[in-house]
Amino acid sequence: MPDESHPHKRTWMAFGASREIWGQKLLAGVQDDLASIARTIAMYEPVYMLVRKEDFAVALKKCPVKENPNIKLISFPLDDLWMRDTGPVFVVNKNNEMACVNFNFNGWGDKQEHFLDAKVADFVGRQAQVKTIHTNLVLEGGGIEVDGQGTAIITESCVLNKNRNPGVSKKDCEAELKALLGLQKIIWLPGIAGKDITDGHTDFYARFARPGVVVAGYDPDPYSFDHNVTKKHLNILNNATDAAGRKLEVVVIEGPETIRPRFENNDFAAGYINFYVINKAVIAPEFGDENADKNARNKLQYLFPDRDIVQLNIDAIAAGGGGIHCTTQQEPQFP
Repeated sequence: MPDESHPHKRTWMAFGASREIWGQKLLAGVQDDLASIARTIAMYEPVYMLVRKEDFAVALKKCPVKENPNIKLISFPLDDLWMRDTGPVFVVNKNNEMACVNFNFNGWGDKQEHFLDAKVADFVGRQAQVKTIHTNLVLEGGGIEVDGQGTAIITESCVLNKNRNPGVSKKDCEAELKALLGLQKIIWLPGIAGKDITDGHTDFYARFARPGVVVAGYDPDPYSFDHNVTKKHLNILNNATDAAGRKLEVVVIEGPETIRPRFENNDFAAGYINFYVINKAVIAPEFGDENADKNARNKLQYLFPDRDIVQLNIDAIAAGGGGIHCTTQQEPQFP
């Protein structure tokens, strides 16, 4: 599995917000945020966006393809918008032949309707014209973070959860992931189950900026459920080595102290770690906390000195517990 900073052929997204899941208050804002993310990415690379037939006119209005020729809208039935989790994970072999892995999306442990979204991975693989690899493991792309050189960071709370892989041991899970993704070492973080719909995806806790360098989130609020778990994660990462034996450099980005009140709720995902690395840029959130937003931008620029750092207001998506990375899935370019 190549790292996210490897050149992309395109980004996959899903214009899949529904009134049934998001409610009338958030629906239009979520659609606006998806369109904003897509239009921004399209300045740097192609975006292929799956769209419900009944939402096609709205998607076309918010993402006019004549003005954004790098955006292609594809009609496909959807339950929701989380392409990072419903889409496939792309892999490549030593001959630069691509394939994709279908990790059997099950609605994050049957927490949400997913009959349609369970078909997204195979469809994207067919559209990309690559072989699809099937596995018995159930997990999501948001739960996997790799450096492209054999190291992965994965949360136990998600992948080893009985709502995904009942009866599967860590040893067996690790062996299967190593075979599927070309891994040599997995750094396991505990994560935390039951506090959000994903049971603690890796991409809200720790990300590789490049091999040997990890950017990690820390919640300084002692009353937050994430406070203790992010402290544990930092301790593990600061003492970890990667597949090459390098001690990790860990760069910490704290979340904002305040957010804009419009969409504030208990599910609001106010963290900067859920950024998305694309060709020549990093797309990241901002939450209206001037100091925290600026700090996040500066640290991302330090981590990615040769890329533009573009911050977007994605408050409506954050109100549903997700972020920019959650809405996207990269298709690498090979050769």
